[in-house]
Amino acid sequence: MSTVRSVSAAPARQAKRKWRGWWLKQLHSWHWMSAAVSLVGMLLFAATGITLNHAASIGATPVVTDRAGTLPPPLLRDLQAPAAADAALPPRVAAAVARAVELDAAGKPGEWSDSDVYVALPRPGGDAWVSIDRTNGRITAEVTSRGWIAYLNDLHKGRNAGAAWGWFLDVFAVACILFTLTGLLLLQMHGKHRPATWPIVALGVIVPVVLILVFIH
Repeated sequence: MSTVRSVSAAPARQAKRKWRGWWLKQLHSWHWMSAAVSLVGMLLFAATGITLNHAASIGATPVVTDRAGTLPPPLLRDLQAPAAADAALPPRVAAAVARAVELDAAGKPGEWSDSDVYVALPRPGGDAWVSIDRTNGRITAEVTSRGWIAYLNDLHKGRNAGAAWGWFLDVFAVACILFTLTGLLLLQMHGKHRPATWPIVALGVIVPVVLILVFIH
């Protein structure tokens, strides 16, 4: 009878091992692919996490550059009363501004007054603005740069980085979630042979919880 039972149990064990092997293969594949996708992003966000945490002690001297130019007289007619108080510059005016002061104000909301139109152009790691005198076409612009660390810090926060970077952050976040969850499942499957696995995982949960409860008020 024992021989019959062992023979009948063999296919079940083989099926279980085959199923486990299939899952391991899938998890390893998704784990390394998500790691590859998020590798550069994780390095960037880890490094900028340090710089953001110590932002007060990292000095930066803003560099301000003034620029100026003049609109061609025929374009002054395009600066007549806009349809809305926050209307963007007319396309021809925006193109002329780009040629004169090398700033792209196309599609950006403007602040229109009786005398001028002002366009704010915030950017990662700095700031910029353009002002156009509606009577004589005089263009005044200013560009401020706070350096590469400020630039990377703003990318970390998605600050003034545009829609394309926002989509990248979403894809990067999904890749990190996938990387983390597949890693957790791999820990589950290998944990039997590595006794320190779950104590270390528990430590990674307990430490931030204790810090939040005890030191953050």
